[in-house]
Amino acid sequence: MSDLLQRGPTFSFEFFPPRTDEEKDRLSQTIQDLEPLHPSFVSVTYRGGRSSRERTTAVVTDIIRSRAITAMPHLVCVAHSRGELEEIVGGFIEAGVENLLALGGDPVAEEGPGELKHAAELVELARALGGSSIGVAAHPAGHPRSPDRESDRRHLAAKLALADFGITQFFFHVEDYLRLREELADLGLSKPVIPGIMPILSLASVKRMSELAGYQVPADVVDRLGPLEDDPQEFRRVGIELAGELCRQLLEAGAPGLHFYTLNFSKATLEIYRSLELRAQWGGPRAGRAEHGRQGGHPPSERETIA
Repeated sequence: MSDLLQRGPTFSFEFFPPRTDEEKDRLSQTIQDLEPLHPSFVSVTYRGGRSSRERTTAVVTDIIRSRAITAMPHLVCVAHSRGELEEIVGGFIEAGVENLLALGGDPVAEEGPGELKHAAELVELARALGGSSIGVAAHPAGHPRSPDRESDRRHLAAKLALADFGITQFFFHVEDYLRLREELADLGLSKPVIPGIMPILSLASVKRMSELAGYQVPADVVDRLGPLEDDPQEFRRVGIELAGELCRQLLEAGAPGLHFYTLNFSKATLEIYRSLELRAQWGGPRAGRAEHGRQGGHPPSERETIA
């Protein structure tokens, strides 16, 4: 990952592991649609617990074996003992995984809190086992469990100092990212932090996901999109337009890349990619197949975005 970031802006996607045959088919189609864009890497979410672990491992293994794509699994502290995490990390490294995203994770029903309490401990564990490129999560608005912004930034700086890069939760204004970057610089941190992007294709859906992440959709975004909820086509057009403008502003501000929360759909990401004319920048083709089925709807119960 360090080499990729040194070459210039990265372009990457997040997927979540499917739970049904229908979701498996959709993810397979999405990967097929997006692979021609030659992503720098793709990340695969992990909630914690055995069933989620098995699904994440299956997706990562399939990508490694059958696709010309770099896969980066998420790791979480919750619901695991240190020994279990050592086994998981060791298995990924043995399978050829070079990049890992270390997260604290959200509490899992009927599972314990986990032996490791913070993502920084997971970074150290993965590093000791041979993890060569490790990322952590960053929350532009602050982590929902942080008591205040100052303590959140100190905590982020501490774990980012141990890691190689960060990836942010999704946000809506370039100023949110620039402020985060400035606050980290004030704390002596200059490691790359990749902004996370999620197009707004459903206002109700993004409001729910924002609440889970601990913040609200900005009033100006609601004012822009709210009146369009009865016109799905125009709503979608404006949602894609807003995401594309945010991407342009971030790249102009020197962001090290763009990481798209796809919700296992390809069409919105393809449209943004084409609108940004990224072919020259990333070297991938601008054309891609549209997804089958409807874009949007309710997000899956397993959280797709980082925590």
